[in-house]
Amino acid sequence: MTLVATRPGTGEARPYTFPELRRVTVGGGTVIAAHLPGQRLASAILMLDAGAAHEADGREGTATVLAKSLEEGTKARDSAAYALALEGLGAELSPSVDWDSFRVGLSAPVPLLLDAVRLAAEAIRTPRLDAADVLRVRDDEVTALRMDWAQPGPRADATLRSDLFGSGRYGRPLHGDPTSVAAVTVDDVLAFHQAWLLRPGVLLVAGDLDSIDLAALGEAAFGGTTGEAHPADGPLLWSVRDHRRVILVDRPGSVQSTLRLGHRSPERATPDYVPITLAATVLGGAFTSRLNHLIREVKGYTYGIRGSYAMSRRFGRFEVAAGVQTAVTVPAIVDTLGEIDRTQLDGVTEDELAVARSWRAGQLSVEMQTPGAIVGALSTLVLHGLPDDYYPSLRKQYLEATVEQVSAAAAAHLHPKGLTLVVEGDAAVIRDELVAANIGDVLDAKI
Repeated sequence: MTLVATRPGTGEARPYTFPELRRVTVGGGTVIAAHLPGQRLASAILMLDAGAAHEADGREGTATVLAKSLEEGTKARDSAAYALALEGLGAELSPSVDWDSFRVGLSAPVPLLLDAVRLAAEAIRTPRLDAADVLRVRDDEVTALRMDWAQPGPRADATLRSDLFGSGRYGRPLHGDPTSVAAVTVDDVLAFHQAWLLRPGVLLVAGDLDSIDLAALGEAAFGGTTGEAHPADGPLLWSVRDHRRVILVDRPGSVQSTLRLGHRSPERATPDYVPITLAATVLGGAFTSRLNHLIREVKGYTYGIRGSYAMSRRFGRFEVAAGVQTAVTVPAIVDTLGEIDRTQLDGVTEDELAVARSWRAGQLSVEMQTPGAIVGALSTLVLHGLPDDYYPSLRKQYLEATVEQVSAAAAAHLHPKGLTLVVEGDAAVIRDELVAANIGDVLDAKI
Protein backbone atom coordinates (compact mmCIF):
# COMPACT_ATOMS: atom_id res chain seq x y z
CA MET A 1 0.00 0.00 0.00
CA THR A 2 1.31 3.43 -0.89
CA LEU A 3 0.24 6.43 1.11
CA VAL A 4 0.40 9.76 -0.65
CA ALA A 5 0.08 12.84 1.54
CA THR A 6 -0.92 15.98 -0.23
CA ARG A 7 0.00 19.01 1.74
CA PRO A 8 -2.81 21.57 1.73
CA GLY A 9 -2.06 24.90 0.17
CA THR A 10 -2.09 28.16 2.03
CA GLY A 11 -5.16 30.33 2.05
CA GLU A 12 -5.59 34.05 2.28
CA ALA A 13 -4.76 35.60 5.63
CA ARG A 14 -7.86 36.39 7.66
CA PRO A 15 -8.10 39.62 9.64
CA TYR A 16 -7.48 39.26 13.36
CA THR A 17 -10.45 40.31 15.52
CA PHE A 18 -10.37 40.49 19.30
CA PRO A 19 -13.82 39.73 20.74
CA GLU A 20 -16.33 42.34 21.83
CA LEU A 21 -16.04 43.21 25.54
CA ARG A 22 -18.90 43.82 27.97
CA ARG A 23 -18.64 45.25 31.49
CA VAL A 24 -20.92 45.11 34.50
CA THR A 25 -20.29 46.58 37.95
CA VAL A 26 -22.07 44.80 40.79
CA GLY A 27 -21.52 44.09 44.48
CA GLY A 28 -18.39 46.21 44.66
CA GLY A 29 -16.66 44.23 41.90
CA THR A 30 -16.49 44.29 38.12
CA VAL A 31 -17.34 41.66 35.53
CA ILE A 32 -15.48 41.97 32.22
CA ALA A 33 -16.65 39.52 29.58
CA ALA A 34 -15.56 38.66 26.03
CA HIS A 35 -18.27 37.46 23.68
CA LEU A 36 -17.30 34.34 21.69
CA PRO A 37 -20.38 33.42 19.62
CA GLY A 38 -21.05 29.69 19.59
CA GLN A 39 -18.44 28.89 22.24
CA ARG A 40 -20.34 26.73 24.71
CA LEU A 41 -17.43 25.99 27.04
CA ALA A 42 -16.74 29.12 29.03
CA SER A 43 -13.64 30.13 30.92
CA ALA A 44 -13.49 32.54 33.83
CA ILE A 45 -10.92 33.97 36.21
CA LEU A 46 -11.71 35.58 39.54
CA MET A 47 -8.72 37.86 40.02
CA LEU A 48 -7.86 39.46 43.34
CA ASP A 49 -5.10 41.89 44.28
CA ALA A 50 -3.57 39.30 46.60
CA GLY A 51 -0.30 38.45 44.90
CA ALA A 52 2.93 37.19 46.40
CA ALA A 53 4.15 40.76 46.84
CA HIS A 54 1.91 40.99 49.92
CA GLU A 55 3.63 38.12 51.75
CA ALA A 56 5.56 38.73 54.97
CA ASP A 57 9.35 38.50 55.10
CA GLY A 58 10.48 34.96 55.85
CA ARG A 59 7.06 33.57 54.91
CA GLU A 60 7.43 33.66 51.14
CA GLY A 61 5.15 31.00 49.70
CA THR A 62 2.16 31.71 51.97
CA ALA A 63 -0.11 32.66 49.07
CA THR A 64 0.90 29.54 47.15
CA VAL A 65 0.05 27.31 50.14
CA LEU A 66 -3.31 29.09 50.41
CA ALA A 67 -4.01 28.62 46.69
CA LYS A 68 -3.28 24.90 46.90
CA SER A 69 -5.48 24.57 49.99
CA LEU A 70 -8.63 25.96 48.37
CA GLU A 71 -9.75 22.59 47.01
CA GLU A 72 -9.46 20.96 50.44
CA GLY A 73 -13.08 21.82 51.16
CA THR A 74 -15.16 24.78 52.29
CA LYS A 75 -17.13 25.72 55.38
CA ALA A 76 -20.14 24.01 53.78
CA ARG A 77 -18.51 20.92 52.19
CA ASP A 78 -15.55 18.69 52.85
CA SER A 79 -12.99 18.06 50.11
CA ALA A 80 -14.80 15.01 48.72
CA ALA A 81 -18.17 16.79 48.56
CA TYR A 82 -16.58 19.85 46.97
CA ALA A 83 -14.80 17.75 44.33
CA LEU A 84 -18.06 15.94 43.51
CA ALA A 85 -19.90 19.26 43.19
CA LEU A 86 -17.30 20.50 40.68
CA GLU A 87 -17.37 17.22 38.79
CA GLY A 88 -21.15 17.31 38.63
CA LEU A 89 -20.94 20.59 36.74
CA GLY A 90 -18.14 19.46 34.44
CA ALA A 91 -16.12 22.28 35.95
CA GLU A 92 -12.43 22.60 36.71
CA LEU A 93 -10.84 24.93 39.28
CA SER A 94 -7.27 26.24 38.87
CA PRO A 95 -5.94 28.53 41.63
CA SER A 96 -2.61 30.28 41.02
CA VAL A 97 -0.47 33.12 42.33
CA ASP A 98 1.81 35.62 40.60
CA TRP A 99 3.54 38.75 41.85
CA ASP A 100 0.52 40.98 41.38
CA SER A 101 -2.57 38.82 41.74
CA PHE A 102 -4.25 35.76 43.21
CA ARG A 103 -6.28 34.02 40.50
CA VAL A 104 -8.80 31.23 40.50
CA GLY A 105 -9.37 29.98 36.98
CA LEU A 106 -12.54 28.13 36.09
CA SER A 107 -13.94 26.35 33.06
CA ALA A 108 -17.48 25.05 32.72
CA PRO A 109 -20.23 24.60 30.11
CA VAL A 110 -22.01 27.91 29.52
CA PRO A 111 -25.39 26.74 30.95
CA LEU A 112 -23.65 25.71 34.20
CA LEU A 113 -21.26 28.64 34.50
CA LEU A 114 -23.31 30.48 37.15
CA ASP A 115 -23.31 27.46 39.46
CA ALA A 116 -19.59 26.95 38.80
CA VAL A 117 -18.84 30.57 39.73
CA ARG A 118 -20.83 30.09 42.95
CA LEU A 119 -18.67 27.07 43.75
CA ALA A 120 -15.47 28.98 42.99
CA ALA A 121 -16.59 31.88 45.20
CA GLU A 122 -17.41 29.40 47.97
CA ALA A 123 -13.85 28.10 47.87
CA ILE A 124 -12.30 31.58 47.72
CA ARG A 125 -14.44 33.34 50.32
CA THR A 126 -15.17 30.49 52.77
CA PRO A 127 -12.46 27.82 52.48
CA ARG A 128 -12.31 25.21 55.20
CA LEU A 129 -8.57 25.71 55.85
CA ASP A 130 -8.47 22.91 58.37
CA ALA A 131 -5.11 22.99 60.17
CA ALA A 132 -4.21 19.40 59.26
CA ASP A 133 -5.01 20.02 55.58
CA VAL A 134 -3.03 23.26 55.42
CA LEU A 135 0.01 21.65 57.06
CA ARG A 136 -0.15 18.70 54.68
CA VAL A 137 -0.37 21.02 51.66
CA ARG A 138 2.54 23.07 53.02
CA ASP A 139 4.68 19.99 53.65
CA ASP A 140 3.93 18.68 50.15
CA GLU A 141 5.02 22.03 48.73
CA VAL A 142 8.24 21.95 50.78
CA THR A 143 9.02 18.45 49.50
CA ALA A 144 8.39 19.52 45.89
CA LEU A 145 10.61 22.58 46.32
CA ARG A 146 13.42 20.56 47.87
CA MET A 147 13.33 18.18 44.91
CA ASP A 148 13.29 21.14 42.50
CA TRP A 149 16.14 22.93 44.26
CA ALA A 150 18.25 19.76 44.08
CA GLN A 151 18.32 20.27 40.29
CA PRO A 152 20.42 22.86 38.42
CA GLY A 153 18.63 26.15 37.92
CA PRO A 154 16.59 27.23 40.96
CA ARG A 155 19.62 28.36 42.96
CA ALA A 156 20.95 30.27 39.97
CA ASP A 157 17.54 31.90 39.44
CA ALA A 158 17.29 32.86 43.11
CA THR A 159 20.83 34.24 43.13
CA LEU A 160 20.15 36.44 40.11
CA ARG A 161 16.85 37.68 41.54
CA SER A 162 18.47 38.52 44.87
CA ASP A 163 21.27 40.47 43.19
CA LEU A 164 18.91 42.43 40.95
CA PHE A 165 16.17 43.20 43.46
CA GLY A 166 17.89 43.15 46.85
CA SER A 167 16.70 41.74 50.15
CA GLY A 168 13.02 42.73 49.90
CA ARG A 169 10.13 40.58 48.69
CA TYR A 170 10.94 41.00 45.01
CA GLY A 171 14.44 39.70 45.70
CA ARG A 172 13.05 36.36 46.84
CA PRO A 173 11.59 33.57 44.64
CA LEU A 174 7.96 34.04 43.62
CA HIS A 175 6.78 30.86 45.36
CA GLY A 176 9.34 30.97 48.15
CA ASP A 177 12.08 28.44 48.83
CA PRO A 178 12.14 25.27 50.97
CA THR A 179 13.10 27.23 54.10
CA SER A 180 10.54 30.03 53.78
CA VAL A 181 7.67 27.68 52.91
CA ALA A 182 8.57 25.36 55.79
CA ALA A 183 8.22 28.39 58.08
CA VAL A 184 4.63 29.12 56.92
CA THR A 185 2.11 28.46 59.71
CA VAL A 186 -1.63 27.85 59.63
CA ASP A 187 -2.08 31.28 61.21
CA ASP A 188 -0.07 32.85 58.36
CA VAL A 189 -2.39 31.27 55.80
CA LEU A 190 -5.54 32.28 57.71
CA ALA A 191 -4.28 35.84 58.12
CA PHE A 192 -3.42 36.16 54.42
CA HIS A 193 -6.88 34.90 53.49
CA GLN A 194 -8.59 37.31 55.86
CA ALA A 195 -6.54 40.28 54.68
CA TRP A 196 -6.71 39.76 50.91
CA LEU A 197 -9.29 37.23 49.67
CA LEU A 198 -12.46 38.81 51.06
CA ARG A 199 -12.28 41.84 48.75
CA PRO A 200 -14.50 41.79 45.64
CA GLY A 201 -11.94 41.75 42.83
CA VAL A 202 -12.62 41.33 39.11
CA LEU A 203 -14.39 38.46 37.36
CA LEU A 204 -13.20 37.82 33.79
CA VAL A 205 -15.33 35.67 31.48
CA ALA A 206 -14.99 34.39 27.92
CA GLY A 207 -17.62 32.37 26.10
CA ASP A 208 -20.95 32.73 24.31
CA LEU A 209 -22.55 35.52 26.36
CA ASP A 210 -25.99 35.45 24.74
CA SER A 211 -27.38 33.19 27.47
CA ILE A 212 -25.21 34.45 30.35
CA ASP A 213 -26.50 36.93 32.93
CA LEU A 214 -23.37 38.90 33.77
CA ALA A 215 -25.00 40.67 36.71
CA ALA A 216 -25.92 37.31 38.24
CA LEU A 217 -22.34 36.12 37.75
CA GLY A 218 -21.14 39.24 39.55
CA GLU A 219 -23.52 38.69 42.44
CA ALA A 220 -22.30 35.11 42.75
CA ALA A 221 -18.64 36.14 42.62
CA PHE A 222 -18.80 39.20 44.86
CA GLY A 223 -21.66 38.46 47.24
CA GLY A 224 -20.74 38.84 50.90
CA THR A 225 -17.38 40.48 50.17
CA THR A 226 -16.04 43.38 52.19
CA GLY A 227 -13.47 46.10 51.77
CA GLU A 228 -12.29 47.97 48.74
CA ALA A 229 -9.74 47.27 46.06
CA HIS A 230 -6.19 47.81 47.25
CA PRO A 231 -4.66 50.84 45.48
CA ALA A 232 -2.02 49.68 43.03
CA ASP A 233 1.54 50.66 43.88
CA GLY A 234 3.57 52.43 41.22
CA PRO A 235 6.63 51.10 39.39
CA LEU A 236 9.75 50.48 41.44
CA LEU A 237 12.64 52.89 41.16
CA TRP A 238 15.65 51.20 39.64
CA SER A 239 18.95 51.66 37.90
CA VAL A 240 21.57 49.52 36.18
CA ARG A 241 25.18 49.26 37.38
CA ASP A 242 28.00 50.51 35.17
CA HIS A 243 30.03 47.32 35.65
CA ARG A 244 29.47 43.58 35.41
CA ARG A 245 29.38 41.15 38.31
CA VAL A 246 29.92 37.38 38.13
CA ILE A 247 28.39 35.30 40.94
CA LEU A 248 29.53 31.70 41.20
CA VAL A 249 27.12 29.13 42.66
CA ASP A 250 29.18 26.06 43.49
CA ARG A 251 27.82 22.71 42.32
CA PRO A 252 30.73 20.28 42.87
CA GLY A 253 31.14 17.62 40.22
CA SER A 254 28.63 19.17 37.84
CA VAL A 255 29.26 18.27 34.19
CA GLN A 256 27.56 21.42 32.97
CA SER A 257 27.21 25.04 34.01
CA THR A 258 23.85 26.74 34.34
CA LEU A 259 24.01 30.34 33.13
CA ARG A 260 21.72 33.21 34.10
CA LEU A 261 22.61 36.69 32.84
CA GLY A 262 20.34 39.61 33.64
CA HIS A 263 19.66 43.20 34.57
CA ARG A 264 16.64 45.29 35.60
CA SER A 265 14.24 46.61 32.97
CA PRO A 266 10.97 48.60 32.74
CA GLU A 267 7.59 47.32 33.94
CA ARG A 268 4.97 45.76 31.63
CA ALA A 269 3.10 49.00 30.90
CA THR A 270 6.16 50.65 29.34
CA PRO A 271 5.41 52.40 26.03
CA ASP A 272 8.45 50.59 24.60
CA TYR A 273 6.94 47.13 25.14
CA VAL A 274 6.61 46.28 21.44
CA PRO A 275 10.11 47.32 20.25
CA ILE A 276 11.67 45.82 23.41
CA THR A 277 9.92 42.51 22.76
CA LEU A 278 10.93 42.46 19.10
CA ALA A 279 14.55 43.27 19.95
CA ALA A 280 14.59 40.42 22.47
CA THR A 281 13.05 38.09 19.87
CA VAL A 282 15.88 38.84 17.43
CA LEU A 283 18.49 38.44 20.15
CA GLY A 284 17.28 35.36 21.98
CA GLY A 285 13.51 34.90 21.89
CA ALA A 286 13.12 32.39 19.06
CA PHE A 287 14.86 29.34 17.63
CA THR A 288 16.18 31.53 14.80
CA SER A 289 17.63 34.10 17.24
CA ARG A 290 21.20 35.35 17.20
CA LEU A 291 22.06 33.67 20.48
CA ASN A 292 20.59 30.29 19.57
CA HIS A 293 22.24 30.35 16.15
CA LEU A 294 25.69 31.11 17.54
CA ILE A 295 25.75 29.23 20.84
CA ARG A 296 23.81 26.16 19.70
CA GLU A 297 24.11 25.87 15.94
CA VAL A 298 27.58 27.26 15.27
CA LYS A 299 29.48 26.52 18.49
CA GLY A 300 27.51 23.50 19.77
CA TYR A 301 27.81 24.63 23.38
CA THR A 302 24.16 24.02 24.36
CA TYR A 303 20.86 22.46 23.36
CA GLY A 304 19.26 25.88 23.58
CA ILE A 305 19.68 29.41 24.88
CA ARG A 306 16.99 32.04 25.31
CA GLY A 307 16.91 35.74 26.06
CA SER A 308 13.78 37.66 27.02
CA TYR A 309 12.22 40.44 29.05
CA ALA A 310 9.87 39.43 31.87
CA MET A 311 7.68 42.25 33.13
CA SER A 312 5.23 42.57 36.00
CA ARG A 313 3.14 45.53 37.15
CA ARG A 314 5.96 47.10 39.18
CA PHE A 315 9.20 45.84 37.65
CA GLY A 316 10.86 44.00 34.82
CA ARG A 317 14.08 42.16 34.09
CA PHE A 318 16.08 41.12 31.05
CA GLU A 319 17.48 37.60 31.31
CA VAL A 320 19.44 35.11 29.24
CA ALA A 321 19.26 31.46 30.33
CA ALA A 322 21.21 28.42 29.15
CA GLY A 323 22.98 25.28 30.25
CA VAL A 324 26.40 24.59 28.70
CA GLN A 325 29.13 21.98 29.02
CA THR A 326 31.48 22.76 31.91
CA ALA A 327 34.53 22.86 29.63
CA VAL A 328 33.06 25.65 27.49
CA THR A 329 31.54 27.75 30.27
CA VAL A 330 33.72 30.80 29.72
CA PRO A 331 33.74 30.72 25.89
CA ALA A 332 29.94 30.45 25.95
CA ILE A 333 29.68 33.45 28.29
CA VAL A 334 32.10 35.51 26.20
CA ASP A 335 30.20 34.75 22.99
CA THR A 336 26.86 35.51 24.65
CA LEU A 337 28.13 38.85 25.91
CA GLY A 338 29.38 39.59 22.41
CA GLU A 339 25.93 39.05 20.88
CA ILE A 340 24.22 41.18 23.52
CA ASP A 341 26.81 43.92 22.99
CA ARG A 342 26.42 43.73 19.19
CA THR A 343 22.64 44.00 19.42
CA GLN A 344 22.85 46.96 21.78
CA LEU A 345 25.38 48.80 19.61
CA ASP A 346 24.30 47.91 16.08
CA GLY A 347 20.59 47.14 16.47
CA VAL A 348 18.76 44.66 14.23
CA THR A 349 18.56 44.08 10.48
CA GLU A 350 15.46 44.29 8.32
CA ASP A 351 15.60 40.55 7.54
CA GLU A 352 15.82 39.62 11.22
CA LEU A 353 13.03 41.99 12.14
CA ALA A 354 10.78 40.66 9.38
CA VAL A 355 11.00 37.19 10.93
CA ALA A 356 10.41 38.56 14.44
CA ARG A 357 7.42 40.65 13.31
CA SER A 358 5.76 37.74 11.55
CA TRP A 359 6.39 35.34 14.43
CA ARG A 360 5.15 37.65 17.17
CA ALA A 361 2.04 38.77 15.29
CA GLY A 362 1.27 35.23 14.18
CA GLN A 363 1.80 33.82 17.65
CA LEU A 364 -0.58 36.40 19.08
CA SER A 365 -3.30 35.42 16.60
CA VAL A 366 -2.82 31.68 17.16
CA GLU A 367 -2.80 31.97 20.94
CA MET A 368 -6.04 33.99 21.08
CA GLN A 369 -8.24 31.11 19.93
CA THR A 370 -9.61 29.63 23.16
CA PRO A 371 -11.71 31.02 26.00
CA GLY A 372 -8.85 30.31 28.42
CA ALA A 373 -6.44 32.37 26.34
CA ILE A 374 -8.94 35.22 26.05
CA VAL A 375 -9.54 35.48 29.81
CA GLY A 376 -5.78 35.38 30.31
CA ALA A 377 -5.50 38.31 27.89
CA LEU A 378 -8.25 40.15 29.78
CA SER A 379 -6.30 39.70 33.01
CA THR A 380 -3.35 41.47 31.38
CA LEU A 381 -5.57 44.38 30.40
CA VAL A 382 -6.90 44.75 33.94
CA LEU A 383 -3.63 44.21 35.76
CA HIS A 384 -1.66 46.74 33.74
CA GLY A 385 -4.39 49.29 33.05
CA LEU A 386 -4.37 48.74 29.28
CA PRO A 387 -7.21 49.88 26.97
CA ASP A 388 -9.87 47.53 25.58
CA ASP A 389 -8.47 47.86 22.05
CA TYR A 390 -4.97 46.91 23.19
CA TYR A 391 -4.70 43.50 21.50
CA PRO A 392 -5.85 44.52 18.00
CA SER A 393 -3.50 47.49 18.33
CA LEU A 394 -0.68 45.24 19.60
CA ARG A 395 -0.78 43.03 16.51
CA LYS A 396 -0.72 46.11 14.29
CA GLN A 397 2.22 47.55 16.23
CA TYR A 398 4.17 44.30 15.85
CA LEU A 399 3.66 44.29 12.10
CA GLU A 400 4.47 47.98 11.63
CA ALA A 401 7.50 48.32 13.94
CA THR A 402 10.52 49.68 12.07
CA VAL A 403 14.19 48.77 12.24
CA GLU A 404 14.87 52.22 13.64
CA GLN A 405 12.35 51.80 16.49
CA VAL A 406 13.54 48.32 17.46
CA SER A 407 17.22 49.23 17.22
CA ALA A 408 16.59 52.30 19.38
CA ALA A 409 14.85 50.10 21.99
CA ALA A 410 17.81 47.70 21.98
CA ALA A 411 20.19 50.62 22.49
CA ALA A 412 18.11 52.00 25.35
CA HIS A 413 17.10 48.82 27.16
CA LEU A 414 20.03 46.43 26.75
CA HIS A 415 22.85 47.02 29.24
CA PRO A 416 25.65 44.53 28.53
CA LYS A 417 28.08 46.41 30.78
CA GLY A 418 25.68 46.27 33.74
CA LEU A 419 24.78 42.58 33.63
CA THR A 420 24.87 40.22 36.58
CA LEU A 421 26.23 36.86 35.43
CA VAL A 422 25.29 33.90 37.61
CA VAL A 423 27.18 30.69 36.91
CA GLU A 424 26.05 27.53 38.70
CA GLY A 425 28.65 24.83 38.20
CA ASP A 426 31.80 23.18 39.52
CA ALA A 427 33.64 26.13 41.05
CA ALA A 428 36.91 24.21 41.37
CA VAL A 429 36.99 23.70 37.60
CA ILE A 430 35.71 27.03 36.27
CA ARG A 431 36.69 29.69 38.83
CA ASP A 432 40.24 30.41 37.58
CA GLU A 433 39.13 30.67 33.96
CA LEU A 434 36.28 33.02 34.95
CA VAL A 435 38.72 35.27 36.78
CA ALA A 436 41.21 35.18 33.91
CA ALA A 437 38.52 36.12 31.37
CA ASN A 438 38.16 39.50 33.11
CA ILE A 439 34.44 39.73 32.31
CA GLY A 440 33.52 41.03 35.78
CA ASP A 441 34.28 40.74 39.46
CA VAL A 442 33.88 37.07 40.50
CA LEU A 443 32.00 36.58 43.78
CA ASP A 444 30.73 33.51 45.61
CA ALA A 445 26.97 33.11 46.04
CA LYS A 446 25.51 33.31 49.53
CA ILE A 447 22.63 30.92 48.77
